[in-house]
Amino acid sequence: MTHMVDIGEKEDVVRIARAEGKILLKPETVKAILEKRVGKGDVMVAAELAAISAAKRTPELIVHCHPIPLSQVKATLTPESDGIRVFVEVRSVGKTGVEMEALVGASIALLTVWDMVKSLEKDEKGQYPTTAITEIKVLEKIKN
Repeated sequence: MTHMVDIGEKEDVVRIARAEGKILLKPETVKAILEKRVGKGDVMVAAELAAISAAKRTPELIVHCHPIPLSQVKATLTPESDGIRVFVEVRSVGKTGVEMEALVGASIALLTVWDMVKSLEKDEKGQYPTTAITEIKVLEKIKN
């Protein structure tokens, strides 16, 4: 038998989770992102919006996650010489943590970057020899 964990008896408290991840890209792709020369649009803005949307939809994607009210989702993308790093913070007042929402937000932001720059990342055979999503992790989980 499979079931969701019953959180009904738990107290509502402030829940905060912070997660990050990185996508490894060619330096020329990072430059194109920063110069807003990517054909699909502004990669940084699109990925930030994707992170927010994804965090809110986490219970639709991960079967055992409870639908919980999120009070805030913040996503920040930072360019690095070898890629883009994403940082996502999720806040809620509720009975369960929000680390999965932060991880889903970070993951979808990185996938959005990949989707938007894949034409720049492909080699002559249509493969992605250097593109990789890495370092997805929870940085911090707070319960007050």
